[in-house]
Amino acid sequence: MSCSKGSWTQKKRLPVSTRQGPPEVLFPKEKDWPKDDDEEDYVLQDPDQGLDSLPQPYRMINKLVNLLFDRSWELIEERVALREADSARTQPTVYTPLTGIQINERPNCMAMSQDYVFIGGAKGFSIYNLYNAERIYVWEKLKVDVTSIWVTDLGSEILIASVDELGIIRLFYLYKDGLFLVKAINEVDDTSKQPTCVKMEISQGGDFAAFLLQGAGVVWLDVYKLPREAWLKEVEPLPLALNPKKKVRQLNTLDPTTPDNVDMDVNFCFKSDIKLSLPVHIMKIKPPKPITGTTFKSPLEVFAKVEDCSGLGSGQNHFIRDSQWEQHTELFHASYKKHLDGEWGEEPLSTTTFHFLLPSCITTTPAEARSPSGVAFVLGIHWTGSHNFFLYLLNRTLKDKAGFPLGVIALPQGCFCQSIHFLKYFLVHKGRNLYPEGPVKSQVKCVVLCTNASLHLVTASGTQGPTSRVLVTRPVKHLDEAICTVAPVSTLPGMVLIFARNGSVNLMDVAKAEAICAFAPPRAPHLAVPWKPLFVVSLHHPCFLLYGDPPGEEPTSDAKDTRNSVFCFNFEAYPLLENVSQNHTIPQEDSTENMVLPLEKRCELMLRKSFQKLKRPQVMNNHEWTRLRRYSVLLQRENFQK
Repeated sequence: MSCSKGSWTQKKRLPVSTRQGPPEVLFPKEKDWPKDDDEEDYVLQDPDQGLDSLPQPYRMINKLVNLLFDRSWELIEERVALREADSARTQPTVYTPLTGIQINERPNCMAMSQDYVFIGGAKGFSIYNLYNAERIYVWEKLKVDVTSIWVTDLGSEILIASVDELGIIRLFYLYKDGLFLVKAINEVDDTSKQPTCVKMEISQGGDFAAFLLQGAGVVWLDVYKLPREAWLKEVEPLPLALNPKKKVRQLNTLDPTTPDNVDMDVNFCFKSDIKLSLPVHIMKIKPPKPITGTTFKSPLEVFAKVEDCSGLGSGQNHFIRDSQWEQHTELFHASYKKHLDGEWGEEPLSTTTFHFLLPSCITTTPAEARSPSGVAFVLGIHWTGSHNFFLYLLNRTLKDKAGFPLGVIALPQGCFCQSIHFLKYFLVHKGRNLYPEGPVKSQVKCVVLCTNASLHLVTASGTQGPTSRVLVTRPVKHLDEAICTVAPVSTLPGMVLIFARNGSVNLMDVAKAEAICAFAPPRAPHLAVPWKPLFVVSLHHPCFLLYGDPPGEEPTSDAKDTRNSVFCFNFEAYPLLENVSQNHTIPQEDSTENMVLPLEKRCELMLRKSFQKLKRPQVMNNHEWTRLRRYSVLLQRENFQK
């Protein structure tokens, strides 16, 4: 289209005899003539071409038509500019899946263990073999659908937690070829008093479980201790088929010939007559109460009050009187009266984001509270509408607190936390993201997704203040590019999957804040509004599963006749990522400058580097080396105390 935007609008032109004001004297040259856009003083060359003013309602219709043309032209220009910007922008390489799992019905949820894929659907869930994509068991004992499922490997066993449409949680225990129902956590006899599960999470290793429940207008968080050792003792004597846990394998493709030592002929059976030990309820956590006037009589009582959580406090223990709160409320209402007037809808129930944290990940733990490696130690909770991140000690027998947080940082103005995703701590060494060998203390990195679809990287350290960096800014014009969810990829250091509302899936390097590549199914998915992607990222293999429409088929009204696909994206099969998941660790000798190591370990590494520089021919024996290490540690401690 070659016409300009101004050509749509028709100006009102008056004859020469009706124009106002004295006639103007034109300059000799045309370029010096005044350019006056005033409609009332517009000079026509031909008076017969003047247009009379339209009567109502035609004048109003004319204005509406002109406004419609103007807005249409603006939309055309915006789309042209967007198309030009997209063509000029460097697009990431898009990879398609290599294979997938064919299912008859649309899944509601998915989960993945080391060897199996669990898909929840109508009346129960199905178990698929991860390596040959064959369905090996179906558990359909419910009258409603399963809407959420969670799976955790426990060594030679698997813990399964499912939530149905009624919000009832059921714990299953999978051992060898037997499937056991442990308990329906929140099921009650009176359905009118049935609490529903909103969210759940199981700690790494399956030692603890937390369930966010709501009912009767209240919401709370129940925390359980799972007796995994007792379960193993109870099922070991049972006459089950031999199906020992295999060693960790590399997942290349979903091909039955890929794993050499995988038993493909596994037939599970449901053991409904065997009762296992029940989980132990250890905590019930409610949202912070509204802050009201103090009940303390002196400031000493405020400082003497010890809360059952760690951090900077919930704000409940203060010394502000009721009269001060009333004055503050009156001043607030007087200042924002015009915004507060009118009817307000019912305030929604508070929800929360909670995480099981490993020892020394984000807090300083007491000496007598040492936990085994890989066992969760602290439960971190963030309630909506609160600025606090509460830390609860899971070992309730200890009187000490969980410790102090590494730092407190505020997000930019207008950014409110929607979800927090903790990353496995990594270092950038020679341009590569690498995991340090050995335990990491007082180091944490996490990505924060805000309600305005912006993404931030927060880094905290025991020796440095916390920092925040914007990874993705909020979209202003193109709202379809807004981020709807984020998922860390533990097998790729410093990588996260970003799912946008337009259906795009990108793999981002948070250290560089740039997209490495993109993933897409063979055909564009039919997106719902808003789009909620159905996916699962493996903790054991460098891959993730994504539900999508099958290639070459159009959706039908009958869901039973439609073949649905769960596509598998294997990172190692793509050229840009084939070397990222391999050799992704760095020795402690090369990472001492970026990590906070124990004092003895730092002294040992320092002495080793010193002797390597000296290049002495003699070799110290073990006794001399031990004495030198002890002497160096004593010197370091004396300098620290001074």
